[in-house]
This record gives sequence, C-alpha cells and structure tokens, in this order.
Amino acid sequence: MESEEIRELRAVLGRLKQEHRDLDSAINALEESGRADALQLKRLKKKKLFLKDEIIRIEDELLPDIIA
Repeated sequence: MESEEIRELRAVLGRLKQEHRDLDSAINALEESGRADALQLKRLKKKKLFLKDEIIRIEDELLPDIIA
C-alpha cells in the first residue's frame, strides 16, 4: 500500500472514530434525559454500529494479518 493511501486511510479512520465517540455521547445523553424517542435511539445505534464496522474494516486494511 502506498504511503499516500495509508495517510488517507488513517485520516478517514480518525474521522470515523471521532464520529463514533460523538454518537456514543449523544446516545448516552438521550438515554439519561429520559426523553429519548425510541426510533431516534435505534437509528443512532444503527449508525454507530455501521461506523464500528467501517472502523474495523479500515483497521484490518491498515494492519493485515501476520502469518506466524
């Protein structure tokens, strides 16, 4: 993988991780407020799961399996 491509993937990874943390905070705030709309929470959690899957995919691309 080229270094430019690696830098780009790391930048995307950083943005995805930040968005994942932000969603986590938003979900927690909504749940603690007691005024959370169940459909809204479900959508946010689904988006958070999608982000987690993308994070894992990019991390796997950056750190390929090492055969021992």
